[in-house]
Amino acid sequence: MTAQATRAREHAVVIGLEVHVQLETATKLFCGCSTDTADDAPNTHTCPVCLGLPGSLPVVNEAAVEAAVKVGKAIEADIPEETRFHRKNYYYPDLPKNFQITQYDDPICQDGSLEIRVEGERRVIEIERAHLEEDPGSLRHEGGAIDRAEYTLVDYNRAGMPLMEIVTRPDFRSPTEVRAFLAKLEEVLEYLGVFDAERDGSLRVDANISLVPGEEVAEDGSIDASALAAANRTEVKNISSHKGAERALAYEVTRQRNAVARGREVEQETRHWDESRGVTVSMRSKEAERDYRYFEEADLPPLRVSGWKEEIPIPELPEARRERFRREYDLSGEVASKLTSTKQVADFYEDLTDEFDPAFAAAWTADRLLGELNYRDMPLDAIPRGEFARLLELVEREEITAKNAEEVVLREMLDEGDAPDEIVEREGLGKTGDDEVADAVARAIEDNPEAVDDYRSGEEGALNYLVGQVMAATGGSADPGTVNRLLREELD
Repeated sequence: MTAQATRAREHAVVIGLEVHVQLETATKLFCGCSTDTADDAPNTHTCPVCLGLPGSLPVVNEAAVEAAVKVGKAIEADIPEETRFHRKNYYYPDLPKNFQITQYDDPICQDGSLEIRVEGERRVIEIERAHLEEDPGSLRHEGGAIDRAEYTLVDYNRAGMPLMEIVTRPDFRSPTEVRAFLAKLEEVLEYLGVFDAERDGSLRVDANISLVPGEEVAEDGSIDASALAAANRTEVKNISSHKGAERALAYEVTRQRNAVARGREVEQETRHWDESRGVTVSMRSKEAERDYRYFEEADLPPLRVSGWKEEIPIPELPEARRERFRREYDLSGEVASKLTSTKQVADFYEDLTDEFDPAFAAAWTADRLLGELNYRDMPLDAIPRGEFARLLELVEREEITAKNAEEVVLREMLDEGDAPDEIVEREGLGKTGDDEVADAVARAIEDNPEAVDDYRSGEEGALNYLVGQVMAATGGSADPGTVNRLLREELD
């Protein structure tokens, strides 16, 4: 390895994030236009306010402010009694008034944190600020990616959507940590009910990445502010998923390390992540804060949220619920994690514990139901909770076998949408009576003398063969445990 390559490898990776989260509100941040634009034609959800027409005045959406306070409480941030909006003067081709209403030096949430786990280790990521701002519209590049498109179309339906920009400190040391943070943040936001991951463009990430000489990194992993300031950083835009963030940053780490290995300086610039090609593309030189020419938004008075932090409740967050499930329902960490992966799943499971033994309900929900849903890429609401509870009832009362319940009834419920009782009747899955099972056991022993001899010679596998013969004779409706017991009694 060359000396230059060695030096490149010795550089530490430093990453900070700006995460733009679309808050779930019925209307936009400063006007009454609906945020439900998914299936509507371009430029149909607009008004003088979100188009920035002369004489129009913005009015703050109270629901967005409440959502911001919830986020602040969840990340244990400081929420000042008074905050204010500013104008960020910068040319956005998809924001028609040519400035963005945002928050500058008085954000609604300050100095929070979020804890993540990476490879079994806990890391605390400091969140410098989280503020409210309006979203620009959207651009559609025709004929190729941003650097190769023939022309670009603008849709203002998204202009004015309520965003919360969450800005971390440069605490990440790898793309893997970034992916873990985004997954944890999305989980928390979903539990709060302020975010819909299924909405197109609901979470977008800008990442700032630098390489810092290894000798500038302290033993505890911290890096002095002067070393960070001296390192040229690259901003990567247009990241829209956890996996995309990890891929984009992994590419950018490699690109910067290769530049250092060749003796070139890493330029301070803004780059575009091209998902389809898996590369970052240079867009422009990196702006400094002064380039945005912030000044206070004269059309909006200071925003006072005194007392809101105490008055606005937040639900039990995923980490706390996970721990409670382990303690209260005696679940393993792995099962508790599956059952709290989303608030919807956790609520679904906890409703079942009112009717069934928690361990029984956990096994069927975490292992069987979620596995079948994931295989089909189906959401949880694809199966009504009442019908799933009826399936568990049939199993608990031993009216059908667990095997048939999982391999036939549950799968047909998901694939065909039928009720469990209809499937049981149609497929003839009612549990076989004791006399019929005993007869099938006797026939299996009589018809398979070689397997009987093998079992009596000590070959346990022969018993499994005989169990299979009985199950086939009963159409799978016999209880395997009962069959096993009866065979042993007869053979021994």
